Amino acid sequence: MSRITKTFSLLKSNNKKALIPFITAGDPSVEMTKKILHQLVDSGADMIELGIPFSDPMADGPVIQRASERALANNVGIRKTFEIAKEFRSSDPDTPLILMGYANPIEAIGLDEFLRLCKEADIDGIITVDYPHEESNEYVTKLRENDIDAIFLLAPTTEKERIKQIIKQASGFLYYVSLKGVTGAQNIDIDQVKHRVAEIKSLADLPVGVGFGVRDPETAKAVASFSDAIVIGSRIIQEIEKSNQDNMLENISKIIKSIREAI
Repeated sequence: MSRITKTFSLLKSNNKKALIPFITAGDPSVEMTKKILHQLVDSGADMIELGIPFSDPMADGPVIQRASERALANNVGIRKTFEIAKEFRSSDPDTPLILMGYANPIEAIGLDEFLRLCKEADIDGIITVDYPHEESNEYVTKLRENDIDAIFLLAPTTEKERIKQIIKQASGFLYYVSLKGVTGAQNIDIDQVKHRVAEIKSLADLPVGVGFGVRDPETAKAVASFSDAIVIGSRIIQEIEKSNQDNMLENISKIIKSIREAI
């Protein structure tokens, strides 16, 4: 059983939902990323999504785009992301760590090298935004061989038959994108999201997490009432942008604790 599956199982037995914050590796700096990762866990995060900085993050809105730009300006790419992840794992053996990124950096270093670095850093799951399931057989097979969960995104426009095919390849959990658009958008349609999550859960035994558009305790509470996990990213990145070195960890902690209490 993977670390992600164990975490979901434990949370379910305690009637709790998973809180999965997202940050970008190297934003605002390498050293601050290391501190933020531990602060997220201390404040109530159950798993962490660590974004691999990329110059063309087409699924991300302006907030996370700026995070990637800052990280790239700090010379943080895919290999430096693994160094950060490895250091986090050396002092936190329990919290699932999920890398989220795009195909281009993986293709640039090669899938085998990418997986070697994943194993070295003890990564639990991968979300590759632009790997379509039709072209993911080798990718999924090799992730399984290395005991790494392949987490796929499902969009509001994903048709039922395609969902069934994606479920066959997915493990860990399914990530439902709550709106048509990029990260950081506001005012998601809760009833519509509830309907789609119910449809997905009727087709899959995997937990279903919801992200894109969850940014406050009220929305998180509503979404957690019918999903298994809440993913929150842009709201945290905004706090990184407006905070200084002295209050950043405290400000991020307040957000995470408020969401944790709500769900």
